Amino acid sequence: SEADSMKTDVHKLALCAVLAAMALALSYMENLLPTALLVPLPGFKLGLANIVTVFALYYLGAAPAMAILVARCLLGAMFAGNVPALFFSLMGGVLAMLIMILLHRLPGLSIYGVSVAGAAGHNTGQVAAAVLTLGSTAPVAYLPVLLVVSVFTGALTGFVAAVLFSAMEKAKIAPGS
Repeated sequence: SEADSMKTDVHKLALCAVLAAMALALSYMENLLPTALLVPLPGFKLGLANIVTVFALYYLGAAPAMAILVARCLLGAMFAGNVPALFFSLMGGVLAMLIMILLHRLPGLSIYGVSVAGAAGHNTGQVAAAVLTLGSTAPVAYLPVLLVVSVFTGALTGFVAAVLFSAMEKAKIAPGS
């Protein structure tokens, strides 16, 4: 019925808002972690907010996941007062999401593979943003290092998302419920 459809739409919208808030909180918390002490690479991040992005893609679908990603990028830049970083965040995030949207439909490719490809896409998008911003191809030299790192960060993101889905399955929580 129309009432059930409206209830589902409101539920989905509320879930998107909660997931966007969670991604924003994870991104903020990650900025507080001293990751540079563990991995001394410029710009290195674990990508904890991407756990939410991958989860949203598999649980809600492509359009809501993209909306959550864009909301996180916009709100994160606004709250941090770092609007110049928005271009880097959006370039990396949107490229990662587009890659994951395409790949998650492939049979036989696990959430790990999709997540690793998304992490690689994110790093590639950010390097592209650096090239465009600086007007130099020098940042491309750093891309191989970032791509190696993305295997680990993407695998971590995929692992956490897989654990979430396993826990939901055990709790009998189905997509859209």
